[in-house]
Order: sequence, then structure tokens, then C-alpha cells
Amino acid sequence: MASTSSRPNLKSLSFSSSSTLRNEKSTPCSVSYPVNKTSPISSSLQPPATYNKPTSWKKLCNDVASLIPKTTNQAQRTAATILDAVENAIVSHEHRHHPLPKTADPAVQIAGNFFPVPEQPVQHNLPVTGTLPECIQGVYVRNGANPLHRPISGHHLFDGDGMVHAVRFNNGSVSYSCRFTETNRFVQEREYGRSVFPKAIGELHGHLGIAKLMLFNARGLFGLVDPTRGLGVANTGLIYFNGHLLAMSEDDLPYHVIVTQTGDLKTWGRYDFNGQLKTKMIAHPKLDPETRELFALSYDVVSKPYLKYFRFTSNGEKSPDVEIPLDGPTMIHDFAITENYVVIPDQQVVFRLTEMVRGGSPVVYDKKKRSRFGVLNKYARDAASIRWIDVVDCFCFHLWNAWEEPDTDEVVVIGSCMTPPDSVFNEHDETLESVLSEIRLNLKTGESTRRPVIISQQLNLEAGMVNRNLLGRKTRFAYLAITEPWPKVSGFAKVDLSDGDVQKYIYGDGKYGGEPLFLPEVSCFREDGGYIMVFVHDEEKVKSELQIINTVNLKLEATVTLPSRVPYGFHGTFMSNDDLMNQALC
Repeated sequence: MASTSSRPNLKSLSFSSSSTLRNEKSTPCSVSYPVNKTSPISSSLQPPATYNKPTSWKKLCNDVASLIPKTTNQAQRTAATILDAVENAIVSHEHRHHPLPKTADPAVQIAGNFFPVPEQPVQHNLPVTGTLPECIQGVYVRNGANPLHRPISGHHLFDGDGMVHAVRFNNGSVSYSCRFTETNRFVQEREYGRSVFPKAIGELHGHLGIAKLMLFNARGLFGLVDPTRGLGVANTGLIYFNGHLLAMSEDDLPYHVIVTQTGDLKTWGRYDFNGQLKTKMIAHPKLDPETRELFALSYDVVSKPYLKYFRFTSNGEKSPDVEIPLDGPTMIHDFAITENYVVIPDQQVVFRLTEMVRGGSPVVYDKKKRSRFGVLNKYARDAASIRWIDVVDCFCFHLWNAWEEPDTDEVVVIGSCMTPPDSVFNEHDETLESVLSEIRLNLKTGESTRRPVIISQQLNLEAGMVNRNLLGRKTRFAYLAITEPWPKVSGFAKVDLSDGDVQKYIYGDGKYGGEPLFLPEVSCFREDGGYIMVFVHDEEKVKSELQIINTVNLKLEATVTLPSRVPYGFHGTFMSNDDLMNQALC
């Protein structure tokens, strides 16, 4: 085990000779601190032979085994052995009689470049082809799922432990690192030596799912795990707000991650906004570009209220919760804001835990339910004034933007409508389609319209964004991943939302990427003035790189060759040098 000096002392970090990481106000932060680790952590999964990894399976196992504490008492060790054996027997029986669907089969969900990688400490002076734009100064960070342990039973791509990948740009020099976000779930499973927390999508199916929950509760009773410290994986979203880089998944509070002076990453702890946030928060909060307020939702799959809305002032003070009335627990992965409103989807993918008793998935497409969108004033103190407007047969996993058009009394919502609605979670014979759509909600008549933005061709467009400086305001362009062949991303599209014109940027034969992050150029007054940053992986050469593309002409400006493979992942953000210097220590 490396010495503790191998990790930087955060309290002494400085990004320039005159500035240091800022401290928060004197109010003590209420965070929980993961167990400190001082050496890079490897996943215990064995990489496919085609990756030709130098790290051996034996070393991977030893890396994990060396971290397991030896402090449990004899009763706990006996209980752990028995419960592990019971779980192995149940899983073996279920797999013989009920083969896993593709949506929960690890051989499918984490195959190829979805397979996890070990942590990488910072590597500096990376090779660059082309010319880096001088305006790119700071760090690009992207989140993703990277399971630490080999799945014992089912596993969905969304179930993996969170890992953040960071590319630091500093006056022409580029560095790279990746680290697990040390959630309480991650820390406990690292100590336990195997996956023990139930996986919300891959494992909670049918009777096996019920058994997994019972086993988890039994482990809790014996003190082998502590569910009260958080269940989430923090693998989905990233946002920089009020001095905090937050890693998020909708099953927990956010986690505060520090970017160090050298470009390394450090999990600071589970973050509850100085004791103000009592419930989990979805992974797509919205930052208003003008007021710098943060808007968010929290949903519950078990008990009422099933949905809460809240916001934070620019200095982090939380509003009271607004309870949004829903008939039942509903998946609300994303939402939208306008200048004056929050737009909340209540759609047809719902949670029914009773389906597990009947042998099914608790994530259900309810064909009888009518999709609708709620429009509520951003500063409302309760939900009495919310206006619900039906939008027939609509399921948007992500919403890219929304704005108001006062002349027609409409709120315009831009999102990708997915069919079948639950195809990400449940196996279907029907091919998935994700259609970029314009939804108009008339606040005067209570009626809605929906149309595809692109008429000339069918494109599956999923992960992406608009110019973040115009979020909640009318935008002309959206930059979206071309998710073909699903779930891989072969390129991205620059879409003109006013006329449906599409310009494509394709990564090339055997190359696939992820979410295109649009970084606006501060000195440019064009809405599309800026750069796309995206991780791209060459599946033939098994090499990964970061591409930087000019969004005005879609020309490749620069390519950064990365020192290790970067798995396909989820969402990211960019922190400027000012953001880095103003990071809070709690």
C-alpha cells in the first residue's frame, strides 16, 4: 500500500500563486467522509482478452482483497459466509431456470468498451494532434458507470459504480486522470470484497430481486453493511455549482468531488448542502445561466409524496420543498426550466414494486396512463398553480431545453421521444427509436402539439445539450449524440431547431463516442460559436482519445491521445480555471 503522501493535501492546494481553494462560510458542512485510500483501485472484473491489459487477474483480485478490513468479529464473519453462500445458491438456481434478459445480462451490458477500467493517476503532457484552441483552459470532466466488482447476478449498464474521467488543459499542456467516486456504497462494497448492495435495474427483477432485498436487509442486521449512509452510485451527471463539483445519480444525495492542482480527483464526501438537503436528488438539476440558481427534483418510488421540487439560490440556500401531486411513483429522469417556469414530465414509465412478486420488473410501461407535462412558476411555494397539459404517447428520457413564447401563450419543450418507452430497462423485440421532438404546451387553451424536428431523415438522437449560456431561453441549435447502432454513438448531430437542418460529424469506421459537450467560446457572439469535446474510442486499435471539434464548421481542431481506455459513459461538464480556483473545501 502506498504511503498517504501519494495523494495531495487538499488544504494546501493552489491553482496559482495568488489563489487557493476557497473555504466555505463558517457554518460546518454536513458531509460523510469515505474511507481514505492511497493507491489506485482496479475493478475486480477480468478485462476481455482483446484488451491485452498488463494487469493480471490475480493482481486485480489482490488489489481488492488488500482493502478488506480484518476487524469484523467471528459472528459477523460467520454471518457473511452463510449469507454469501445462500446468495450464490439462489443466483445459481435462478440462472438455471430463468435466463437473464439482455437488459440485465452482464455479458451484454458491460461488453466491449462498456467494460470497466482501473483508476488512473494523473498523466501529464499528453500528445496532441492539431492545435488546441487557446480559449480552452480548465478541465473537462465526464461521469460514467464502472463496476468495481464482478456482477453476482444481473447487471444493467446504469448500475455500475461512478467513475469520473478528467482532462485538464493548462496553457497548452494536457493531463488525464480517472477515479472512482467514493460513495458510501462503493466504500462498503470495497471493504466487503464483493457486490452486496441491490442493483436497482439489473437485479431487482422478480423473485430474485425480492431475495436480494431480503439478503441485503439481513446483512444490515448483522452490521455487515449500513444502508443509512446512502445507496447511490453517483455515476450519471456532473454539475459545477457554488464552488462544488457534484457527481450525481437519482438514487442518492450528490457527492462532492474535488479537482486537485495537478488534475487529479478526490471524493470529498456525500453532500447535503450544509444540512439542507434531506432527500435524494435527480442527476439532471438545472443551472439558470442568468440568476445562477440551481433547480432540482427528487422522486420516491415507495411512499408519498412521490415527487418534490426545490431550488437553491446562487449561494446555496435551499428553498422549502414543493410537493408535486402524482397518482403513483413515476420515473422522472429529467425536466426543464424556462425563464419563469419549471416544466415537469409525468409520463408512462412508472414504478410498481408489486410486479416483482409476479416475477416481473418493477419498471413498467403503463399504456393506460396519459402522459402530461406540468408547468409551474419557478418560485411557487406550493403546487396549487401547476398547469397539467396532456401530451399523448410521449416519453422523453431527456429534455434538452425549453422556453416561453408569450405571443402564443406557449411553452416550447425540446426533447427526445423514445419508443418503446421502457426499452432502456426492459427487453423488447421492437427496435428502439429516439426522435428529437418539439412539444408545444399552450397555457391558455391547455392543449399540446408534438412534431419531429427533423423531417428529412430518421435519426436516433439521445445524449447532448444546447448552449448552456442560453438554457431556459430560445435556442436555435442542439448538439446531440447519434445513438446508432444503439447503444453505441457513431457521431453527433448539430441540429437547427428552427428548420430541422442537420449537420453530422461521424467519428469514423470502428470509432464510437458518447455525449458531445458543447463549450461556448466566451469571446464569440454566435450561439454556435464554440467547441464540441467528446471521448472517442477506436474499437479496432483499442485506443481512446479526446476530440475537439469547431461547432461553426464541424472541423476537427485537435485530438488528445489518452494513455488508457475510456469506457463509454454518460454526462459531463467543463470547469474553467476560475471554477477550479474557487472550489470549496466542504
